[in-house]
Amino acid sequence: MSLRYAVMAALLEGEASGYDLAKGFDASVANFWMATPQQLYKELDKMRAEGLVQARVIQQERRPNKRLFSLTEAGRRVLRDFTAVPPRPGAIRDELMIKVQAVDAGDAEAVRAAVEERVVWAQAKIARYERLRARLLNGRSEEEYLARSERVGPYLTLMRGLAFERENHQWGEWALAVLEQRSAATT
Repeated sequence: MSLRYAVMAALLEGEASGYDLAKGFDASVANFWMATPQQLYKELDKMRAEGLVQARVIQQERRPNKRLFSLTEAGRRVLRDFTAVPPRPGAIRDELMIKVQAVDAGDAEAVRAAVEERVVWAQAKIARYERLRARLLNGRSEEEYLARSERVGPYLTLMRGLAFERENHQWGEWALAVLEQRSAATT
């Protein structure tokens, strides 16, 4: 999958500047797709040249002019075509897992610290995703939201990200307990 499809999916929310997309990416699609602001701007320029998005310039005083991007009909068709093709199977590429795999021959304390950091990171993401979920639901039950909301995709991906981070947290706590037991047994 390329960044362009994630950008097009984000633009389904409506017109946005590159800056707004970068912020929104962090809050909406970061649970399944990461990108730097520089990558976003570069991709937006390519997509504009290909006619997938259009941009309009907003004149601003005391600040640089702002470009607001929106999907074109051609962009919507490309996104529709993308959703029709079966996805490739996902794969985990996680440097921490390599370190955990090598813990027996490596620096066990450094690996333990890295797992602890992952647990803290997962806790923070869970809290952020829970806040986003509360904003989306806006006092409604999940059933009400899903029945009446114009779009359900953002909620579904948010819930997948939340489940992923909860599992990361659970695994991290378990792995720390195992590492602690191993450390105690060898001392």
